[in-house]
Amino acid sequence: MILAVTMNPSVDISYPIDGFKLDDVNRVETVRKTAGGKGLNVARVVAQMEEEVLATGVLGGTIGDYIVQELTKCNIQNNFLRIDQESRNCIAVLHEGMQTEILEAGPTLSYADGAAFLEKFANLLTNVTIVTISGSLPKGLPNNFYQKMVEISQEKGIPVVVDSSGEPLRQVLLHQAKPFAIKPNTAELSQLLGMKVDADIDSLKRAVNHELMNGIEWIVVSMGSEGAFVKHADDYYRVTIPQIDVVNPVGSGDATVAGLAVALKRSQTVEILLKTAMTAGMLNTMEAGTGYINFAKFKQFFDTVKVEIID
Repeated sequence: MILAVTMNPSVDISYPIDGFKLDDVNRVETVRKTAGGKGLNVARVVAQMEEEVLATGVLGGTIGDYIVQELTKCNIQNNFLRIDQESRNCIAVLHEGMQTEILEAGPTLSYADGAAFLEKFANLLTNVTIVTISGSLPKGLPNNFYQKMVEISQEKGIPVVVDSSGEPLRQVLLHQAKPFAIKPNTAELSQLLGMKVDADIDSLKRAVNHELMNGIEWIVVSMGSEGAFVKHADDYYRVTIPQIDVVNPVGSGDATVAGLAVALKRSQTVEILLKTAMTAGMLNTMEAGTGYINFAKFKQFFDTVKVEIID
């Protein structure tokens, strides 16, 4: 089973509005509400790829209840730490080809909340093959919280895929217990390493060989329409994808993490693993919903992904 962690989940609300007007009334005919947060996107795609997944994290209030209802509708098992605060809404207003976002901060967790979740997390690992940790930390938790989760997982021999950024990711990488895989993009790498990282191969090689990256088995640098650059052990790979009609790119990184986790669970070869991860990411961009793929199209697009080993 894959355990997908989302520490700060939300209900994502999308309002498409033609001719959005400030300081006036805007009426919305079609509203899309989704159980959101990067880890929940991962969980949905894993389930659509026909692998068993368990979603966990921290939830509270009626918004938390709604998230559980939505996951249950999708037949996604879940086991969250419940708190007495309300989980958050995140609103996206789609207008004139733009997206204006209003993101609630969410609850502030206490030290006791954090300790209770770590205890739950350790217990959930009993029947788990691989863990994914995605997204931001809620307020109140220390920046080394993900590092503690990686350490607990490593003690039980369970590999972890971390998809986060900023100080929480830095804390993970500073510790001796390293994640099995990370999936930054070039902007996140630039911020993390304090150096400009672009799509140039030499630039990417310098980044993935930075001392912070020592001990990580898989470093998958996602580059949007340009595919990905990957370091696995001592080998480097360039993964290219075809041009596609993009409907909604949001969540494609989460879908890539889902594909990576599924392929790792299945002990796939390097080529199949990378093609699986990138195909899942591509398919997400082709759907209006975030964290959704049409699995019926998987083989068709899988065959278009190219993996090349580079010197």
